[in-house]
Amino acid sequence: MMRSALAIFKRDFKKFLSNPFIIMMTLIMPIMYLVVFGNAFGGTISHIPVGVVQEVPPYNDTPLFTSAAYQLNHIPPANADQPNANKLLDVTVYADEAAAKQDLENGKLSAVIVFPSSVSNDNAVRVYVDSSDSITPPLVEAAVNQVLLGLGAHNPVLIDAIYGDIQYLQFFGVGVIMMAIFTSTMFGGGIALIKDRENGIHEGYLVTPVKRSSIIFGIISSGTVRAFIAGFTIFWIDLLITGITLQSFQDFLLVLLVILIACVGVTSLVISFASRFASQQEYSSVIAFLNLILFMTSGAFYPVIGMPGWLRWITVINPEYYGIHALRSIILRNQGLNVIGIDLIALLIFSTTMIILGIVTFRRTLE
Repeated sequence: MMRSALAIFKRDFKKFLSNPFIIMMTLIMPIMYLVVFGNAFGGTISHIPVGVVQEVPPYNDTPLFTSAAYQLNHIPPANADQPNANKLLDVTVYADEAAAKQDLENGKLSAVIVFPSSVSNDNAVRVYVDSSDSITPPLVEAAVNQVLLGLGAHNPVLIDAIYGDIQYLQFFGVGVIMMAIFTSTMFGGGIALIKDRENGIHEGYLVTPVKRSSIIFGIISSGTVRAFIAGFTIFWIDLLITGITLQSFQDFLLVLLVILIACVGVTSLVISFASRFASQQEYSSVIAFLNLILFMTSGAFYPVIGMPGWLRWITVINPEYYGIHALRSIILRNQGLNVIGIDLIALLIFSTTMIILGIVTFRRTLE
């Protein structure tokens, strides 16, 4: 028995040593996890976009407003030693309170701070915060209290969570929808493509002519349907668990649209990767790593604003970031196409690029 076990051990270990790609991924993946995840979670939040405005009348700035606006724009973050984290807030001064609140509702600001005029009845500083993010509002509130204390002002601070009391479970639950989409595609379309190649099905196009583009479009279409079913199912489960309710039927249709476009983008990405690998072992090691990298840098767990600048660049090419941002805008903030339009355009551009890349790389594999 021991001799047979030793023979099996030698065979499997030789297979491992004969594949330098697997050896490289075994060594690189833990290092990348350390570098990426260590910076993606719990980083110093900085440059939170906020608007400051003074009540009217009068139309002349009060000393409190002038001093507080300046001080708010020069508060260092919790850990000022980190690069590019030289201040906590990016302050924009508004002359019109309605305009400031409109930018807050459109996602351009994380908070609006309204300072009282000299004729205010209660002299309260009103802070309107984007409550769909449970991490930045407490930082803004603490900054306002710190500035008022430093100026010797005793104005009460009234916090208005414009989207209600959003719990972290609800914040994170939206991201799980994208995880379901990627996981479905990862185990479905990608592995199915490699299995067909290993069985010689696609290579048989010389006997049964099938255009390579048709193969890619067919696999992407099938993977998209599977991913959509998975994403739609998790969407309903997410609503049941978190207690979120959509505001209108239009929001429901927008959610379906975002899930569909996100499915096309993620499936195209996975298929383009799968077309480059000849074995399931190589594909699985890379796609599992890619899944974690994209998900951890998508903003599902932690606001992207808390990541270092070099890591934020991943979000620019990360389809999960745009999908999560669009879904969060609809589900938690009741925002429409005017806000998520850029996300949909980014997903469509990404999908088109990945489809073309998938066709090109698949052609190289066959040739």
